[in-house]
Amino acid sequence: MTTLTQVIGAFLILIIGVFLGYYARQSLVKKRKGTIEAKLEKKIKDTKEEAERIIKEAKAKADEILNKAQEEFRQRREELLQTERVLLKREQALDQKILQQEQREKEFEEKVQKLKEIKDNLVKEREELERKLERLARMTEKEAREELLKQIEKEYEKDIVDRIQKIQKEGEEKYTQKAKEILSLAIQRYAASQAQEITTSIVNLPSEDIKGRIIGKEGRNIKVFEELTGVEVLVDETPDSVVISCFHPVRREIARVALENLIKDGRIQPARIEEFVQKAREEVEQKIKEYGQKAVYDVGILDLPEALVNLLGRLYFRTSYGQNVLLHSIEVAEISGFLASELGANVALAKKAGLLHDIGKAIDQQMEGSHVEIGIKILEKFNIERDVIEAMKAHHEEYPAQTLEAIIVKVADQISGARPGARKDTLENYLKRLKELEDIALSFPGVKNAFAIQAGREIRVFVKPEEIGDLETYKLARDIAHKIEQELNYPGEIKVNVIRETRVVEYAK
Repeated sequence: MTTLTQVIGAFLILIIGVFLGYYARQSLVKKRKGTIEAKLEKKIKDTKEEAERIIKEAKAKADEILNKAQEEFRQRREELLQTERVLLKREQALDQKILQQEQREKEFEEKVQKLKEIKDNLVKEREELERKLERLARMTEKEAREELLKQIEKEYEKDIVDRIQKIQKEGEEKYTQKAKEILSLAIQRYAASQAQEITTSIVNLPSEDIKGRIIGKEGRNIKVFEELTGVEVLVDETPDSVVISCFHPVRREIARVALENLIKDGRIQPARIEEFVQKAREEVEQKIKEYGQKAVYDVGILDLPEALVNLLGRLYFRTSYGQNVLLHSIEVAEISGFLASELGANVALAKKAGLLHDIGKAIDQQMEGSHVEIGIKILEKFNIERDVIEAMKAHHEEYPAQTLEAIIVKVADQISGARPGARKDTLENYLKRLKELEDIALSFPGVKNAFAIQAGREIRVFVKPEEIGDLETYKLARDIAHKIEQELNYPGEIKVNVIRETRVVEYAK
């Protein structure tokens, strides 16, 4: 019983606890619910206020943007309207210009048409006048033109002559001055002494007794000597000397060396003569080689074959009008080089051609033909450059000068040969050249007299004034100079001086 009561009591207490707990829980939930609802209402209120504020700001900003856009649209529209007005004005101006241009073109076409009509009329009138003039003058147009030119030439003859003289004088002074500068510079840069040589050599003797020993018994020694050397020994009345004569310079030199050595040795007999002649021949050959080598080294042409250098050395014993040909060749080479450097030509080519221009004279006594032809064959044999052959073969005008270097070598050759004292000439050749010069001048019609003066450097030509006028004298001078260049060979230049004298005679009565 007691246990049941206790169980029921515990059960009741449990039920009461449950109701109390439920009630307490409901109270607590109500309290919490009120608090959350209040917070939610406040948050909703704050959110509404924030939303209204943002909406207001957005509306204000939208209004501002809209206003700006409207303002920009208004400005753009105004600009477009302004541009449209400008374009409209330009279009109107362009239309106006087009109209004006069309009007001008129309006027121009009208003027052109009028000018054509005027030109046609003038041509017709000119043809009509020419026909009338031909009928009146009984001359064709060509004859009338020639007559008019003759009248004008006669009327203004003095002016034409003065003008020709002025132009000619200015041109001659200009080019003469420039040529003198170049030539004088080239000559000054190479100034070599000139020594004339002849075809004989003199051997001095220590005494007159040596002459007899040279001649030998019954002339045996001198005959052997002349036979071995190919020279002529002249034992004349000249005291203490004998003369060796021979046109072959190498043989003459061999004879001179052999005879001098025989005189020093004192034993002059046929066997000794043969021995000394052979030694002299070897000595001269060595000298020839040395002279050739020295020449190429002095000039600076070091690519020549040895055999050609030896031929070049033989020129030392060769003379031309008394001038040593090797020294002349060296001088021509140096002057050619200087001229080429001044004129912008090939210096090495000009020097080589100048050095070899007379190489044919080394053996011209052994071969037929001019020394130019022989020289060409020699250079071709040694495979010398074709440009060098072309430059050297024109120095005596046997061939035309086709290159600037050929002209330079020709000028240098004339400069070297024309130096005072460089060459000598015989009286016969000198007089012959003067006669030929005068004959050329006298061969022209209207020439009265001609005189070669200044050793043939100038020719004065006197013309007949009634046949040759002032204008014709210029042409005559050029024609005479041209004919002299074609027909004569001469060093330097020849001045052609044509003189026309006019005499007017009147009598007072």
